Amino acid sequence: MNHDARIRLARAGDVEAMLDIYSPVVRETAISFELTPPTRDEFAARLESALERTPWLVCEIGGEVAGYAYAGPLRSREAYQWSVEVTVYAHSEHRRRGVGKAVYTSLFECLKVQGYCNAYAAIALPNSASVALHEGLGFEYIGTYRSVGYKLGAWRDVGWWQREILPPTDSPRAPAALGAVVDSGRFQSALRAGLKELRRTPVKMVGR
Repeated sequence: MNHDARIRLARAGDVEAMLDIYSPVVRETAISFELTPPTRDEFAARLESALERTPWLVCEIGGEVAGYAYAGPLRSREAYQWSVEVTVYAHSEHRRRGVGKAVYTSLFECLKVQGYCNAYAAIALPNSASVALHEGLGFEYIGTYRSVGYKLGAWRDVGWWQREILPPTDSPRAPAALGAVVDSGRFQSALRAGLKELRRTPVKMVGR
């Protein structure tokens, strides 16, 4: 692993760095179905709201945010509460260095501590790199929405992948709020779980 790396909960001070990663994805690709990058205030509000319930994690290398991953509700109705939708992004300077796998691994372990059972990922197709990442982490393909979005001059398909976090049980307890577990030893151990996935590769950092 990179010994100057850590995976931690995102905080307000990370918003600009995460936007530096995300905004080009919105402007230049069909990976995100947003058409205009969110403003700093919009993105900060998303982070603040999400952290009331589910983790947003950043992978920090050499003091800089190399990538981030997060979970959010799959649907709003109560019976869906054990399932989350997950997303991961890596800085262009850190792709193919294990950042996505590392921060995702920690995210799944954190969700396990909270008591979530299923993670779902939506992938705009084609995207062989994202499919390989998710399937390498145990996701299974479950179906495709055909021509569900229009971006960059074309109709886009979205594939769905599913990964079990915890096996289903009878009468499951509601997942714990993030604040109820974040200081626990199990959660702190979960944050470190992905570090072993980082590759021993020299890291070129870029200013922002």
